[in-house]
Amino acid sequence: MKRDSKLSGVLHVLLHMAEEDGPVRSEMLAKAMCTNPVVVRRVLGGLREAGYVRSEKGHGGGWSIDRPLTEITLLDIYRALGSPALLAMGNRTESPGCAVEQAVNAALNDAFDDAEALLLSRFGEVTLAALSEDFHARVVAHCGSCGLEAAHGKDRHGA
Repeated sequence: MKRDSKLSGVLHVLLHMAEEDGPVRSEMLAKAMCTNPVVVRRVLGGLREAGYVRSEKGHGGGWSIDRPLTEITLLDIYRALGSPALLAMGNRTESPGCAVEQAVNAALNDAFDDAEALLLSRFGEVTLAALSEDFHARVVAHCGSCGLEAAHGKDRHGA
């Protein structure tokens, strides 16, 4: 089963952007996502329309986050991506004539709705600031007290 990893990829890119002092070029972000810069521009274009990022053209241009990380939740980004399907499972037939399948669909639909509501609620509780704090804590934990966090570089820490 193929999973939709767009939300995860966009969050990854946004955290990379948050680490930079200025705009980040699509090519650099594409490298972090292992994708094409056109894909990055298309996805970030949707986030720009929603007001979460901005882009600057020309030399020294690129993408940057347009709001404080504390004001952007996973739910915001999920919605800016068009609210893709959260669950890969579904009913065999949406409008069954069979009473058995109607009962199965009703039970599954209730469970799916509950699971999606819980997941979306959790998305609304997690900010990009919280993700950034977690990232930084992982860097410190990985480096321990070696004092070489900056010298190690971001890529050595899985970012």
